[in-house]
Amino acid sequence: MKIVLTPKQKALEINLNKEIYGSFAEIGAGQETVRFFYQAGAASGTLAKAMSAYDKNFSDIIYGKEEDGRYVTLGRLRKMLQKEIDLIEARLVQNITKKKLYFSYANTVSTIDFAKTFKGHGWVGIVFKNKHNKPYSEIIIHVRFKQTDARLQQESLGKMGVNLIYGAYYYNKDVKKLLDSLYDDLNKDEIEIDVINFSGPAFKKVDNRIMSLELVKRGMTEAVGFSPSGEAVLLENLLYKKNIFTIRGSFSPVNHLHINMLNAGLDLFEKEDGVDKNNTQILFEITLNNLLDGGVIDEQDFLNRADIICAMGYHVIISNYSEFYLLADYYSRFSTNKSALVMGVNNLIHIFEEQYYRGLSGGILEAFGKLFANNLKIFLYPYIEKESGEILNSHNLKVENNLKDLYKYFKKNKQIIDITDYKMETLTIKGKTILKQIVNNEDDWKKCVPAIVSTLVIEKEMFGFCKNKKE
Repeated sequence: MKIVLTPKQKALEINLNKEIYGSFAEIGAGQETVRFFYQAGAASGTLAKAMSAYDKNFSDIIYGKEEDGRYVTLGRLRKMLQKEIDLIEARLVQNITKKKLYFSYANTVSTIDFAKTFKGHGWVGIVFKNKHNKPYSEIIIHVRFKQTDARLQQESLGKMGVNLIYGAYYYNKDVKKLLDSLYDDLNKDEIEIDVINFSGPAFKKVDNRIMSLELVKRGMTEAVGFSPSGEAVLLENLLYKKNIFTIRGSFSPVNHLHINMLNAGLDLFEKEDGVDKNNTQILFEITLNNLLDGGVIDEQDFLNRADIICAMGYHVIISNYSEFYLLADYYSRFSTNKSALVMGVNNLIHIFEEQYYRGLSGGILEAFGKLFANNLKIFLYPYIEKESGEILNSHNLKVENNLKDLYKYFKKNKQIIDITDYKMETLTIKGKTILKQIVNNEDDWKKCVPAIVSTLVIEKEMFGFCKNKKE
């Protein structure tokens, strides 16, 4: 049975540790984290300073103004952390406290508004030393509140802050344990973590893409994203007021079919009224189900896919949204601009199967209301029917009789659009065949993937490829 320490117990253990010493700077929800350390007792040996630069003018004087005028941002948090750790170093380095393991904890948050239309969110982080002779390490998270009461949100924020500080010092050798511990004495229905980034010598072996994946696996959030550089990104910032173009797949590995789907669909999307290609975000989306192999996620396999997509310069999103309407509904939180999905005929056929919507009170109509909100477009790539060899598109695919009128409605409204500029040779590409050929060191697979993909697969021995495999 797992023994979970309360925030007060954790705070007391930290307070009694004679090496840990640092400052707290909390903006937007009071001093909710440091309160636990005061109440636990024996805080005088741990707390250098606690402050809340609540007034924006004072905050600007201390940390400087933000160019965009916003305060609940990653940039603001990093300024706070750096400013406070610099002050500790400058003021105490010659003191007896120079032998302590310094830290700076900060958060900048906005809780629920008066009208209760915006539940609030925030950035939380810690810069800390876990060894005297090493540089500082850092953990940064973004949280989103789910409760509808400001006091409860503040309480949750305080608990998570204590858990973060405790985890930084006591669980830094086991980051997955650290991740789980962030919810000690908390429920996932209270607060969501949708971004996490580790850096510094304490986490030199940590891959933040894996940690992003863990957030979704553990139900801490429904979707995460990371940039071509591999850094976790806040999807809200990435997608805010953008046109969103998504291709979903397993991408193991990316092949010419994926690229032709992407380019042909994107070309049609950019011709739509109101779509500016300079304000369009392209996403390669992988659902959690597409990563499962026998119920288990192979982390190296995931990294192989991510490495290739990132090397091609694209953002990746990992989601727990197996149904397309859930993904579209998620996007609508951040942008009311136009969005599009590019998919094969086989995927569209699945979308028109009512069995997937039995849990909705409004059934398939409710799902489609969310899917096609904001005039979402589906760009349809043709598919070769296995038995007949017929090329299927929007004109000859078959849906259930009771859904034909619904299907015709979306086609008439030009929300389902055929991709006609497709390459015939891509229609016969099968991902499973490529994987089999890679494992067997056959050469045919190289013709089915872009040059950058084959180069990476061979150089890094991805997907079971072995350079020195004996015949």
